This record gives sequence, structure tokens and C-alpha cells, in this order.
Amino acid sequence: MLSSLGFATIIIFLILIMTKKMSVMTALVITPIVFGLLAGFNPKELGEFSLAGIKQVAPTGILLMFAVLYFATMLDAGLFDPVIAFIIKSVKGDPLKVIIGTAILTMIVHLDGDGTATFMIVLSAFLPIYKQLKINRLVLSTIVALSVGPMHLVPWSGTSARAISTLKSDAVHIFNPNIPAILGGIAWVIFVAYWLGKKERNRLGIIDFQYNHKDNLTEEQHGLRRPNLLIFNAILTILLIIALTKGWIPAPVLFVVASMIALLINYPKLADQQKVMKAHGTNIFMVASMIFAAGIFSGILTGSKMIEEMANTLVALIPQNHANLLPMLTAITSLPASMLFTPDAYYFGVVPILSQTATQFGIDSLEIGRAALLGQMTVGFPISPLTASTFLLVGLAEVDLGEHQRNTFKWAWGTTIVMTIVAILTGSIHL
Repeated sequence: MLSSLGFATIIIFLILIMTKKMSVMTALVITPIVFGLLAGFNPKELGEFSLAGIKQVAPTGILLMFAVLYFATMLDAGLFDPVIAFIIKSVKGDPLKVIIGTAILTMIVHLDGDGTATFMIVLSAFLPIYKQLKINRLVLSTIVALSVGPMHLVPWSGTSARAISTLKSDAVHIFNPNIPAILGGIAWVIFVAYWLGKKERNRLGIIDFQYNHKDNLTEEQHGLRRPNLLIFNAILTILLIIALTKGWIPAPVLFVVASMIALLINYPKLADQQKVMKAHGTNIFMVASMIFAAGIFSGILTGSKMIEEMANTLVALIPQNHANLLPMLTAITSLPASMLFTPDAYYFGVVPILSQTATQFGIDSLEIGRAALLGQMTVGFPISPLTASTFLLVGLAEVDLGEHQRNTFKWAWGTTIVMTIVAILTGSIHL
């Protein structure tokens, strides 16, 4: 009963957002409440489930809010301008080089693990080039989506943080064994960029093209640039990433403090600080509101035991004599799972059941975590309708969500399969 209602909740949710009958945020809240009532839970119980879910995602919500603010401040101050200028100068008017350059810049910028900041930085740099060269903008959204995938396995991303906390482990045991798989994923993305770039070069040819990133900045953007603080901002960002990887300070607190320092040093005038915060307020609200709405969604599904029953249903489908394939099956299905489960629902609801089942079959439970990270809301998050940053990506690239998903899905699943093969070959997961 609960399993059926759980699957119905997710299916109805997906139908509502894909047919645009409801906004994602509204559907995240309303759908689980309706099915929770149908399951026999009273409003007080559903309220408690929702509050528990909100509390669970609160640190992630705070982290993402202030991470967006921090990297938006760095973007406005011009921290990434030298990297952008170098890559743009190198690609010239060759569509092949432009697309490969897009992939490389995306992977470099996404070392911070924040999809929203990456999409803002890369698309603001490359969208004018794609328009001027008449390169298909679906290629832009596809390559950016593919490029953030392998890099999103960094231990300070929200997805990896969920897996690590769920399995009560650390980056050494979850992230480090997956490094070869990440490198395999990067190689695949570069290959796809070359393949798509070759097609666009054949279609368009090489164009005599001059583009200066600084010349295309607005007067307001020029006013916010702080080239004299480039070294300070670079050092601050490096220290921030080191502190994140070492775990010296809880990540949400770290980003709150770092964003305030960045604002204060780069924009000591209150009016300038307010200008930056207002300019990026919409993106911050989108990310934060979606996270807390997802908290209600996952809170009700988890508290009502729908997630547990759904996971048990899935586990029951696995024959005992093929239990050793559980990590591989988790890896292969991890990307499609991004279309069905929020990261909270998957990592806090499904992964514990799968890892517990793996333990019963004598399989290291950490292999389930490593396998899940090969696709679920890592490679999968830039195409999932359950993440706010997906809508930011397609909005900035000026493409339709459905077309983006159709164009990107097969290549993204290719990334997961390549990473799975490498993970098996290197012993991160076993057959």
C-alpha cells in the first residue's frame, strides 16, 4: 500500500511538472501532502514529517544559499576573467575548439561543486560566442551539463555530502576510490565535446571571429569588477576549498563567513553590497526555496515509510543468487534515478535500504554509496526536473527543458556507464 502510494506520488509529481500544470516548488509540497493524507496520516503527522525533512536539508539550504552568494560575488569581482579570457582567446572562431573550451572551463569552474555558480559563470562567458558563431545552443547546454557531472563527485558537493553522511563515512573511503572513475568520466566528456564540435565545425566551418570578454560586459558589470583584488580573491577561494576538503569548519558556516568577507573586502560600501545581493537574490531564492520544498517532499516520503517500502519493493526484485550485482545495478540505474528521486529522498531514503541489503549479502555497504554517486544527482542533476539549477541552466542557455533532456540524456548515461566500467576495473565497486 505505502509502496504503491510512494510510486504514485513520484509519478504524479513528474507528470505535474513535465506538463507544466504546477511549478516544481508547488508540486514538491502539494503532491506528498495529498498522498500522505490518502495514506491515512493526519495533518499533524504530516507537519512533523515535513519539519523533520526541512531540518534535515537546512544545512544544505544554507550552504547553497551562501555558496551562490560567494561565487556570484567572485563572478562580479572578476575572479574568473583571466581564465575565461585565456580560453576564449585560444578557441578563436573554431566551433570545435569553442565546444571543447566550454567543457574545459566548466570542469575548472565546477571544482567548487556548485552547479548554480558554474552555470552563471560559463554561460555568461560563452553564450555570446555561441550566438555569434551560430552554434546550436542545445550543444552549449548539453556540454555544460555533461562537464559538471564527473566533477560533481567532489566531496564538498551537496550530493557527496549526503552520501557520506548517510553511510557515516568520510571522503577518504567514498571519494578517493572513485577518482579513477571521475577521470574516466572526464575523458568521456572531452570525447563527446570533440564529437559534437566536429559536427558543428562541419556544419558551420571556421569563422573569422574576434571576441573580447571584457568588451561584452555591461557598464554595471565593469563597475563591479575589482582587478586589484584578484590575488586576494584567488587566495580566499583556495583557502575556502582547502577548508572544505579538510573539514576544519562546517561547510554552511564556512560559506556564510567567506561570503561576508568577500562582500566586505570587495564592496566596502553598503550600496554596492546591496546591489550585488539584489542582483543575485532571485537565484538565491530559487535555490533555497527549492531545497526547503524538497525537504518537505523527502520528509513526508521518509517519515511515512513510503521510501522504505518503495526501496523494499525494488530490493525484492533482485534474485538472491545475483545479489553480487547490486553495486553495479545501483550504478547503472543511478542516472535514471535522478529523474525520479530528489537527492534527499534517494540518499536518505533509498541508499540506506540498499546498503543494508548489501551488508546482508556480504557486500561492503560503502560500495553502494560509491555506485550511487556515479549518476544520481551528480551526472544526473543537470537534466533532472527535481533540481533548481537545471532550470537555471536551460534558462541561461535559452533552450527548452524537454529538448535539453532529450539531447543530453544519452550522453549523460554514457558518462555513468563509462565511470561504472572504470569503477569496476579499479575495484571501487565489485561484481
